[in-house]
Amino acid sequence: MGEEERFVLAEGTATGVGSLPGGDAREAARTATGAVEALPFLPELPSRGPGADMIGRSLGLLVELYARVEPSGWRFGDRPGRDTRRAKAWLGEDLDALEEFTQGYQGPLKIQAVGPWTLAAAVELKTGEAALSDPGACRDLAESLGEGLRLHVEDVRRRIPGARPVLQLDEPSLTAVLRGQVRTASGYRTHRAVDRGVVEGGLRDVMAAAGGVPVIVHSCAPDVPFALLRRAGVAGVSFDFSLLTERDWDAFGEAAEAGTALFTGVVPGTDAPLSDPAGSVSGVRALWRRLGLSPEALGTSVAVTPACGLAGASPAYARAALTHCAKAARSLVDNPE
Repeated sequence: MGEEERFVLAEGTATGVGSLPGGDAREAARTATGAVEALPFLPELPSRGPGADMIGRSLGLLVELYARVEPSGWRFGDRPGRDTRRAKAWLGEDLDALEEFTQGYQGPLKIQAVGPWTLAAAVELKTGEAALSDPGACRDLAESLGEGLRLHVEDVRRRIPGARPVLQLDEPSLTAVLRGQVRTASGYRTHRAVDRGVVEGGLRDVMAAAGGVPVIVHSCAPDVPFALLRRAGVAGVSFDFSLLTERDWDAFGEAAEAGTALFTGVVPGTDAPLSDPAGSVSGVRALWRRLGLSPEALGTSVAVTPACGLAGASPAYARAALTHCAKAARSLVDNPE
């Protein structure tokens, strides 16, 4: 991505991670566009069942690869079945609702899909082992996902002409893939760690295939590999801020200085008391100051999100949490120090 195309956050940006509670697509779209106006997003409603979950939804995007639900989870099959059709139907319903609530909208719009490595760790081959066990299967999966994402982005642009799509790749298993911590089907062993260069290349290929849109990688797991993601060319990294440790601080600061957008998850993802929005980002502000970063850059370098998806929250809390994120993000602009 050239300098002229570099993704820059609007001041006071807040957004959701992706999932919301319930099964009402219109109500979810109303929340996802109304509570976080700077960066609205396409909601996911996993409580509807298989195919609406993040893995099933992303498998429904694949081109010429199909999966079905087995007792052990999602497994590749030879042809599209009812699980694939259901995933596509729910995505279409969600897009219809989003289109309704973004009439005339112009600006960035976030869509989410599971990234290639978490998908490879989650979906089984016909043998019952994860696709992660087969380098050829990983390459085929990444290629199919890239093409599916390209078509998905085109559909969003067609439906919402004023939107500038931003793609979030959910990679909660990325660190486990890099460390060889993904368990085999038996549970007694783990799959071999994937070389960091291979992981980086796979991400880069999917991002390139997706059509040149800015890509954010999200993980709510510990030890997010900031440096690897930056080398892969991501526009932003989304993470649970509470899981950052002192050994992550330098990587956080380097990402900020390099212009990588930092999506800090600071608001609980399940029902919890919400008090002062400025207090929710006090840790972000303190770390920024500790690292000697420019206070003036804080409001356009950091976005505020829930710590993870809101599928487990009540509908009322989900709306309140996103509104709280927006107020917290504004406080970073108004009071950077």
